[in-house]
Amino acid sequence: MLKKLLIANRGEIAVRVIKTAKALGYRTVAVYSEADAKAMHVELADEAVCIGPAQVSASYLNSDSILEAARKTGADCIHPGYGFLSENSTFANACKDAGLVFVGPPASAIELMGSKRRSKIAMQEAGVPVVPGYEGNNASDDELIAAAKDIGYPLMIKASAGGGGRGMRLVESESELADNIKRARSESKQAFGDDELILEKAVIEPRHVEIQVFADRHGNAVYLGERDCSVQRRHQKVVEEAPSPFVTPELRQAMGEAAVKAALACNYEGAGTVEFLVDKHRNFYFLEMNTRLQVEHPVTELITGQDLVAWQLTVAEGRELPLTQDEIQLNGHAIEVRLYAEDPAHGFTPETGPLYAFEPAEGEGLRYDTGVRSGDSITPHYDPMLAKVIAWGQNRDEARRRLIRALEDTTVFGVTTNRHFLSRIIADDTFGAGEATTAFLQQAFSEDPSLQPQTLDIRQLALAACVLDHGIAGQSAWSNAPATMTPIKLESGDATVELLVTRSGNRLTFNMGETRHTLVLESQRDGLLCIIDNGVRQTCQYHRQGDSLYLQAFGQSWSVRDVTHQPAQGAGGAGSGRIQATMDGAIIDVLVEAGQSVRQGDTLVILEAMKMEHPVKADRDGIVGEVHAGKGDQVKRRQLLVEISASETAEQESNA
Repeated sequence: MLKKLLIANRGEIAVRVIKTAKALGYRTVAVYSEADAKAMHVELADEAVCIGPAQVSASYLNSDSILEAARKTGADCIHPGYGFLSENSTFANACKDAGLVFVGPPASAIELMGSKRRSKIAMQEAGVPVVPGYEGNNASDDELIAAAKDIGYPLMIKASAGGGGRGMRLVESESELADNIKRARSESKQAFGDDELILEKAVIEPRHVEIQVFADRHGNAVYLGERDCSVQRRHQKVVEEAPSPFVTPELRQAMGEAAVKAALACNYEGAGTVEFLVDKHRNFYFLEMNTRLQVEHPVTELITGQDLVAWQLTVAEGRELPLTQDEIQLNGHAIEVRLYAEDPAHGFTPETGPLYAFEPAEGEGLRYDTGVRSGDSITPHYDPMLAKVIAWGQNRDEARRRLIRALEDTTVFGVTTNRHFLSRIIADDTFGAGEATTAFLQQAFSEDPSLQPQTLDIRQLALAACVLDHGIAGQSAWSNAPATMTPIKLESGDATVELLVTRSGNRLTFNMGETRHTLVLESQRDGLLCIIDNGVRQTCQYHRQGDSLYLQAFGQSWSVRDVTHQPAQGAGGAGSGRIQATMDGAIIDVLVEAGQSVRQGDTLVILEAMKMEHPVKADRDGIVGEVHAGKGDQVKRRQLLVEISASETAEQESNA
C-alpha cells in the first residue's frame, strides 16, 4: 500500500493530482521553485520542498533535487503530471533505482514511444494502421530526398523525438524539400537534442482524434472513448472534446481496439493516449503515443464518470483496472479549452503580471482545473495557462452553450487573455456543425474579430467613464447634486478618446464627437456597477489599479487608462513624457537617472522581449523625473518606465 505521493510538477496539474490523492487518503508532497513559493499547489499539499531557482532546468527538470525531496519527506511514489519529466525514461528508471514507484508506464515503453521512428515500426509490426512514409535507419539528407520521390507530395517532415509541432514541416513540392529538411533538423536538435527525422505522406485537412487507453500489469487493457483535438493553432491543441462529432460507433470500436493493440505491444501500464489522424473517408492512421496523462483528460472523465488519476494510482499499486471494457459507458458531451494569459491581437504573445482578480464562473456542468487565484502573478518563467475550462452537457449543443457562457462570465483582471477568441471558436457555425478539421483555424478563422486589436464602442467607454467620474460619491449624492459637465480622457491600446460627461442626478450622458449615449446609475459598490442602459438593467464588474481600469460586462472584458489629468502633447510633436514599455519583457539596461537632461529620440531603457533587444526612447526634450524600472525587472506592455518633465527652455518655446 502506497502512502505518500510526491507530485513532480507545478500549476494546475499538480493541484489536480493533489486533490484526488488527498481524497484517496494519500499524504502529498509538492515541489516548487523559488518563483512558486506561494503557489496554490504548494499551499494545498501536506508538505512542500523547494527544489531550486525559477529556471526549469534548475528546478522542475532537476531530477536529483526531486528525488532528494522524496527521500527527505519519506514519499514512496512520484506522479510526474505532464510535461517536464513525465516522458523521461531516465527519470522513470531513477525513481525505480531509488525505491520509488513511478506513477506511469515502464521506462522501456516511454523510450520506445518517445521515438517517432521506432514507435511507427513497432505499430506496423503490431498491425496498427500507420501513415505511409519513410522511417529507415539511414535518415541522411540524400536518403530522405530519395525516399520523398516514392512517397509523393505533399508530405510531412517530422522530428523523430519531437512533439508540439517543433521540427515539423509541410512540404508541397520537391523544390522545397532540401531547405525544409535543414530547418527541421536544426529545430529538432535545438528542442530535443536529436536531429533524426522521418517522412510521412501528408494527410490533408484531417481530424486529430486520440484514444484514451489504460493498462495494468496483469495483462488487462481498455480504451475509454476518444477525444477530438482537431482545432489547432500551429500544431498546438486549442479545443478538445469527447466524444468526437465525426466518429461513428463502428470507427470508435476500430480505433479503440487498435489503440489497445498499441499499448499491449509495448507492455504498457497506466494511462496513455494513442493519437490518430483520420481522413475524410474515416481511414485512420497512427500518429504517436503519449505515455502520460494528457492535458485534455478532464473531458474523458466527464463523459465516463471516472477519475483517471485515481485509476493511475490503482495501477501503480499493482491492482487490476477498476472496470472491464464492457463496463465502460459514455454519457453526454464535454468540451475543454485552455484559458491563457496571451494577446491574440498581437500574435498570441504571452502576458505576464499580477492577476488582480480571477473568478471562474459558476454553473451546472462546469469544471475549472486551475493553479492560480486572485492576487497571484503570471511570471515569464512558465507556461501562461490560467485554467482549463471544461463544460459538460447532455448533448453537444448544451455543452457548447455552457462553455460560451462560462468563458464570458469568468472574471480576469490584470492580464489580457484568449477567452474571446475561444468563445468565438465554440460559437462558430463550422465548429457547431462538427466540421472543424486541423485546417479550420488557419483557413476559416484567420480574419476573426477576436484576432484584431479591440476597438471600444461608446457603451464600453461610457461604463468606464461612469466609474471614473470623480463626482460619484454614493446614491444619495447623485439625486441631490447639481448638474455638472466633466471631461474625461481615456486611453485604450494606442487610441486616446475624450468624452464630455453631463451628469444630472443619477442620469449621465456621454458625448464623444457626434456620438451620444445615456446611462442611469442604480448603484456602485465593491467593484460592481449597476446601470440601466436603454431600459435594460445591467451590471458591470470593475477593478481600479492606479490609472488603469479593468471592466467586464455584456459578456465582454476591456481595460482603459485614465489620462484625464496627464499633460497634453507638447509642440513640435513632443509626447507626454510618460514613457511606457512597448511590450512584455525584461529590462536589461537603464541608461538614465533622475535629474538627467534628455532629448527627444534618446534611448532611455533597453527592453528584451522574444529574444530581441528593443530600445525605448524619449518622446520629448526634458528632464528625467522618476525612473520606475530597474535592470532585471520584468515589465508588462504599457507599464510606466520613465517620466520626463519639460525643461524651462522647452516650456518657453512651447508658450511662445
